[in-house]
Amino acid sequence: MIVAKPKPFSEIYNMVHNYSNVLVAGCGTCVAVCLAGGEKEAGILATQLEIACKPKQPEFQSFAATVERQCDREFLELFKEYVAKVDAVVSLACGAGIQFLSDMYPKIPVFPGVDTSFIGVNEGAGVWTERCRSCNQCYLGITGGICPITMCAKSLLNGPCGGPTNGKCETSPERDCAWVKIIERLKSQSRLDILTGFTPPRDHRISESPARIVKPDYQNRFFRG
Repeated sequence: MIVAKPKPFSEIYNMVHNYSNVLVAGCGTCVAVCLAGGEKEAGILATQLEIACKPKQPEFQSFAATVERQCDREFLELFKEYVAKVDAVVSLACGAGIQFLSDMYPKIPVFPGVDTSFIGVNEGAGVWTERCRSCNQCYLGITGGICPITMCAKSLLNGPCGGPTNGKCETSPERDCAWVKIIERLKSQSRLDILTGFTPPRDHRISESPARIVKPDYQNRFFRG
C-alpha cells in the first residue's frame, strides 16, 4: 500500500485561506488505511479549516467528500458536482491521486493535504514501514522475498558488505542487515546456492520517469471496434 502522512495544518491553511469554498477530497483506499486521508480525516480537516478561516472570512465554507480511490477516472467523476461548487480543492490522496484529480478538473486549484511517504506494509497498530521502492526490476525471487533495494542501506544486489556486526547494519545498531536476513532466509529454504551467481547491476533505463504500462489485450477486450 501507499503510505502517506498528513501535512501540517498551518501549511494547508496557508494554501487555501484566501479561497471562499473549499472541498476536502478524501480517498478511501491506501491513505484511509494509514489514517491519513480517508473519510474521517477529510471530515476533520474540513471542520478545522472552517474554524480557522471563518473569523477572518465569515463567508468561508469547507466540506468533505470521499471516493473509493482517486487514481481512477471513474471514481473521480463522482467529485464533479462538488467541484462545481468550490473554488479550491484539498486532496488527501497520494501524489498520484492528487495529480490525477488536478488533471480531471484543471480549472480548479488542487492542493495536497498529505505528504506521500513510501510503499509499505502495516507492521502493527499505528506502524507502517517501507518495503518496496517501485524500481521496476523485482529481485525478490532470488533474495528470499526480502528487497535489497529497499531494506539494504546501500541497496546492494550482491551482498553483504563488510560492515554488518552481529546481524546489524553499520549505519545503525537498530537496523537489521538486509543481507544477513536474506542469507538466513535462503538457508532456511535450502536455496543458498542462488547466491553463488552474480546479479548484474540494475538497468536504470527501464526505471525511467514518468513510467507507463500499456496492456493491449486489456484495451482490446474493453474497447473493441
